[in-house]
Amino acid sequence: MWLRHHEAVPVAVIDVGSNTVRLHVARGGETILREKVMLRLGEAVERFGAIPETKLAEVGGCIAGFAAQAHRLGVESIDALVTSPGRQATNGDALLERVSRSAGVQARLLSSAEEGRLGFVGAVAAARGVSRRVVAVCDVGGGSAQIAVGTRRDGPKWLRSIDIGSMRLTSRCLNDDPPGDSAVRVARDEVARLLEGVVAPTAEVALAIGGSARGLRALVGSKLGADELEEAITILAQTPTSEIVALFGVDPLRVRTLAAGAIILAALQERLHLPLRVVRGGVREGAALELAAQPAAA
Repeated sequence: MWLRHHEAVPVAVIDVGSNTVRLHVARGGETILREKVMLRLGEAVERFGAIPETKLAEVGGCIAGFAAQAHRLGVESIDALVTSPGRQATNGDALLERVSRSAGVQARLLSSAEEGRLGFVGAVAAARGVSRRVVAVCDVGGGSAQIAVGTRRDGPKWLRSIDIGSMRLTSRCLNDDPPGDSAVRVARDEVARLLEGVVAPTAEVALAIGGSARGLRALVGSKLGADELEEAITILAQTPTSEIVALFGVDPLRVRTLAAGAIILAALQERLHLPLRVVRGGVREGAALELAAQPAAA
């Protein structure tokens, strides 16, 4: 699985997720540029079942701007990815078409398995101390969550996805600010229901990727064990957004969905029986490594 990449040519990945639209530009495995715009497509999908035309227009404008930025940096190869909002919206085909037209390339609608696989590739590339070890990677996005278990050399051999993420769980169960303990109990029950029957293989190392994991790192550190995740859930259940921002410096737009992200990660951590280590790599980094390895990127 381990990828060799061409050193000289920058590549770009545009990632359309439930919370954010992101641009990642890299050369030789090193990041040149990261940009994001929070459009909350998953919230629209949860409320209406489809993405309104006004949101599609926002997506188009955002991606056209990202593509222009990438080309100014010398990028010739762009990979445009659509994840859970494209899978879950009734007009996911319209979203895919808008992304393709705005990026100037044919966008890819990732299956949940492909999203989990790319997240695994990006995570193990960024992590230290995982060579020759069985690794579990947990990726909590806005609309779905993936668990992948495998090795750096061979890639993931076991993948599962659940159709809930931080944005969708917030919309269903955690709308108040702060959400409160009773809402947290309801959210925990919802996640447990969706994870029923999911039994992950034994891993030696567990990694956490995605915006929720990075946000929780600001609250309780880069090790997300059972105690740290419970501490984070308690803080987020009882503390208003304004205080979280003031105390921990977390992006206020991220705080809104952070309790949900912590609840999902806590459920995954419990099933893995390992503390989660937060790492920066993920789907975009995995896609960039694979794009750079293609002959067209040379």
